[in-house]
Amino acid sequence: MIRSKLRTLLLGGGSAAVMLATALVPATASASPASASPAAESPAAAAAGFWSCTVPPGYTFTSTQQTLNCGDSGFRTYYFVQPPADNLWACTVSDGFTYSSTQQTLDCSTGGGFRTKYLLRTPKTGLWACTVPSGFTYTGTQSTLDCSTSGGFRTKYLLRAF
Repeated sequence: MIRSKLRTLLLGGGSAAVMLATALVPATASASPASASPAAESPAAAAAGFWSCTVPPGYTFTSTQQTLNCGDSGFRTYYFVQPPADNLWACTVSDGFTYSSTQQTLDCSTGGGFRTKYLLRTPKTGLWACTVPSGFTYTGTQSTLDCSTSGGFRTKYLLRAF
């Protein structure tokens, strides 16, 4: 029984070491031509995202890691980029979107420390959102922690298109 438990612990530790080593080795970013737009890719490929040394126009990023791949010397930020989409947790709020919730996370960190991550939403009538995007007004408000970017209550708006 002790031998069985020891074997289980060793196998689990070995698996954890392999997973950690895999996570520390940065993936190679596949660069697409600068003239290609996110819409030119297949929807499945675009939604999958990729690791990049910069955030291309029209994209947002959902995670970061430090890598030696993106600079002449020292560590630089590597971004997991993808096109913005409804119900995507992202590190930036893209044009044409609002957000309905936030969370403090290390996922978006570019230099250490917690950063805000946003639940992107496509604006529409009847959506409770943390901002009022262009082309919309609001018909109700509520005070909530959902929209907080630095702690404390913030206003959430019930959107209506005009």
